Amino acid sequence: MVSNILVSAAIIRNNSKILIAQRFEKKVLPGLWEFPGGKIENGETPEIALQREIKEELSLNIQVMKIADVITHREQDKNIIILFYYCIIKKGIPLVLECCDYQWIDIWDFFKYPLAPADFKMAQKIMKGF
Repeated sequence: MVSNILVSAAIIRNNSKILIAQRFEKKVLPGLWEFPGGKIENGETPEIALQREIKEELSLNIQVMKIADVITHREQDKNIIILFYYCIIKKGIPLVLECCDYQWIDIWDFFKYPLAPADFKMAQKIMKGF
């Protein structure tokens, strides 16, 4: 039986740079880079979940703006449905808390980093928009 997992992810810009985070080695898709975010818990809206996840992962307070896209990715017996949102930082500077690393990268540098499959799809869409 296939289960669905709902995730929200942040596209955070700082001038011409976009924030990406590296996944822990002990998690699914170890060491890959992604737009930061995480699972939406019961009772949470995608926006509230995203604010919580970004605070936990990077110690940032963000404002969730508009949805950028929805991308579905299949992992074994799970459909991962990722809601990508444009976000801005309200307060804080990134700290490595619940990720291996983070980088502010130029949009044209996406392909220098091994991205998780759904994040790769989102990066391609972002690049087409520039």
